Amino acid sequence: MTGPGGTPEGEGDFQELANTYRRELLAHCYRMTGSVHEAEDLVQETYLRAWRAFHGFEGRSSVRTWLYRIATNVCLTNLEGRNRRPLPAGLGTADSLAGDALEQDTEVPWLEPVPDAAVVVAERDTIRLAFIAALQHLPARQRAVLILRDVLRWSAKEVAEALETTPAAVNSALQRAHAQMEQVHATAETVEEDLDAHQKQLLDAYVEAFWRKDIDAIVGLLKTDAVWEMPPYLGWYRGAANIGRLIDTQCPGGAHDMPMLATTANGQPAFGLYMHNPAGGYDPFHLQVLDVDGDRVRHVVAFFGREVFETFGLPAHLTDDDVAALRP
Repeated sequence: MTGPGGTPEGEGDFQELANTYRRELLAHCYRMTGSVHEAEDLVQETYLRAWRAFHGFEGRSSVRTWLYRIATNVCLTNLEGRNRRPLPAGLGTADSLAGDALEQDTEVPWLEPVPDAAVVVAERDTIRLAFIAALQHLPARQRAVLILRDVLRWSAKEVAEALETTPAAVNSALQRAHAQMEQVHATAETVEEDLDAHQKQLLDAYVEAFWRKDIDAIVGLLKTDAVWEMPPYLGWYRGAANIGRLIDTQCPGGAHDMPMLATTANGQPAFGLYMHNPAGGYDPFHLQVLDVDGDRVRHVVAFFGREVFETFGLPAHLTDDDVAALRP
């Protein structure tokens, strides 16, 4: 690749390109893998391969297309022989009842949330948790075809060139991918609009209900058929009343034990929930990612682990003064 004067563009040019496309390539690798940490590593590998080939790039396609092609193939190589990343409801098991024994499986490579700040917010419809979880049901190459065709809007010819196959094979793979996605009722267009004022009030009430551990209030803020998931626990829970019993009887916190800090994940409202520590202050407990439908919450995924709080830049500890400052 050459600059305006016909001389090879150097490291500064490449670094500028890298910075320009990093966030959208991270979103692309996240869609492919379902892991923000793997996605970060795969973007680095993409740039390493691109840098090695940079001086031989002849401009037969745009730099953006070229980088996406490299990233897609880096992801496909990484996914060879790997298990998909599910959420508990995606394991094919029946929903659980509150009171059932809580069973963890830390060996499952669970789906991970991604901070909005790490990706291109304009593409939030294609990083929603439900859409990413649905993508995990597809074989890796079908996943790549669907993302390249439906998300990036590439032509069948462009996808075929990137994956070294034929347009007919691409169209066939896309048809199979659409059939699978329809089974789980997921498309890239199933995103809700921005939260309105009433929904923001709903979220304020939700935070307050957890702070008071007001089970009736929590149940009243959930849709009747709401779903609750909490990897690495295998069980998942359907129904507002059932979820209320779960929080009432199997969540260790009591009234004024569970403050929340607001953030955003996968284009959705999210809250880091902290748990009171008898030694003082509050420690990370889980990150809740909410799916709001109208005037109720229809789906919550609670991700456990301190590393999740680190990924989202949330504090590793809250003092009593910190929590007091959060109160209205």
